[in-house]
Amino acid sequence: MNNKDQLFRKGQSGRSRRIIWLLLFMLIGIYLLSFTLGRLSVPIGQVLRILLSRLVNIPKMWDDAMESAVLRVRLPRITMAAFVGCCLSAAGASYQGVFQNPMASPDILGASNGAAFGAALAILLGAGAAMTSGFAFLFSIVTVSLAFVIARKARGQPITNLILAGIMLGSLMTAATSYLKLVADPNEQLPKITYWLMGSLNGIKLRQLYAVLPMLAGLIPLLLVRWRINLLALGDDEAHTMGINVNRLRLLIVICATLITASSVSVSGMIGWVGLVIPHFSRKLVGSNYRYLMPASMMAGAAFLIVVDDVSRNLLTTEIPIGILTAFIGAPFFIYLLCRREKTF
Repeated sequence: MNNKDQLFRKGQSGRSRRIIWLLLFMLIGIYLLSFTLGRLSVPIGQVLRILLSRLVNIPKMWDDAMESAVLRVRLPRITMAAFVGCCLSAAGASYQGVFQNPMASPDILGASNGAAFGAALAILLGAGAAMTSGFAFLFSIVTVSLAFVIARKARGQPITNLILAGIMLGSLMTAATSYLKLVADPNEQLPKITYWLMGSLNGIKLRQLYAVLPMLAGLIPLLLVRWRINLLALGDDEAHTMGINVNRLRLLIVICATLITASSVSVSGMIGWVGLVIPHFSRKLVGSNYRYLMPASMMAGAAFLIVVDDVSRNLLTTEIPIGILTAFIGAPFFIYLLCRREKTF
């Protein structure tokens, strides 16, 4: 079966819709149940009452400790975990579609490496959490922008040039980050840089949910043009005959994917593998049609990172960085991708 038949066959549409609805209900259930987990146990009934009390007038049947735990600690953290997982998965699926490479991930153009350098530089300068996120976001965007400039000036295939430029700049930013770690104060700054690089959502506050806005600014266009990503698998010539400006479409998708990657990494630190593992898992569930793959990847990624964050903050007395847990899952899956014989693209 060729790519066109695989992407557009109609027999799977009903099954894919049912799976997407199932993923949505699963995400809602995991989101709500996560509020019950923590050092202070809060029953699900009380969680629902506390959350609804923000919308309607409900008699108070809970103590202040429960309300503080649900609204001030768990609400921003669980919500941010959902958005970060959603964004990283969507970015990974987008890059895999644009570059037609099953190993593409959100850091393929150096966005994560640039964010790491920006965060390390901010910590070295003594900046606070908000400034650290701002530096991470800025340098992430700058790194990918430089990759675009280099790719346009280089000779050869634009897509290949863009990937090579991203890899080169990512390596450069990693080296620069290593230098900052070398000169950082080993007692104060170095532990903060190291912890940020391992990825964590610890300490997320309600006021930091403003970072959701640029995430939405990238996610919404990706949802709207998701069916057009299918056309990239058919080849540029056939896409042109269908009235699609391939270069403009690729540029839009890469910009949106970069925006959501930068926004996510700037608040969560380095969380790898989500953008590689979840799109492939979703592809197993709903197929390669991006009309269903994109929303499935978003919801599966959100649910996955919420669960990983629940494990991170509850498994041990000391919180485990999320990046470590996702690596334990992602590395075996990567080996599976290398060893399998089935062709994805």
